[in-house]
Amino acid sequence: MMTAARVPSPSKRFGQTALATPANAITLTRILVALPTLWLMYDRGNGWLTVALWFAVTASDSLDGWMARRDGTTRSGAFLDPVADKTIVLGGLAVLAMRGDIWWWPVVVIATREFGISAYRSVAGRRGIVLPALTLGKYKAFVQYSSVGFVLLPATDDAIGLQQTVLVLAVLLTVASGLQIVRRGYVDWQRLEG
Repeated sequence: MMTAARVPSPSKRFGQTALATPANAITLTRILVALPTLWLMYDRGNGWLTVALWFAVTASDSLDGWMARRDGTTRSGAFLDPVADKTIVLGGLAVLAMRGDIWWWPVVVIATREFGISAYRSVAGRRGIVLPALTLGKYKAFVQYSSVGFVLLPATDDAIGLQQTVLVLAVLLTVASGLQIVRRGYVDWQRLEG
């Protein structure tokens, strides 16, 4: 009986220590474009230019992730990508709260979760436990970005009920995905101890 030969996986273009990668370039560009976008949000509020920049900055999150998976993930990318994500989403939410467009409590809850889970991942990593983003976390990020987008979008700038619903959903997904990561870390730690 003949068995099918295993096709070797294609080698990645970049190793763990690479710095100058296309994915990292996109991540740095996201951070650089986020800063004037946040200023524009604060200074001008909603508008089509702000929405276009917000969409470009948030949609490129998937692009840099795809490129990193295709070309090879790096330690620098693992550091830079969360920095970009937090700068964008927490910056956007904070600007909207400063303008009085949203409540402050969701910003505090989301920021607490984001920094808490980053610290938890760091502690887990020192024990040899890797806690990558899970599917729920990807949905969480999309809804967080959308919660800002619905406030900025001129077509929904007066749909307060819709904006608040999406924002509360973002908070719920943020907390649920954080609990999921904590649980996974706990289970992995118990396996290592056992």
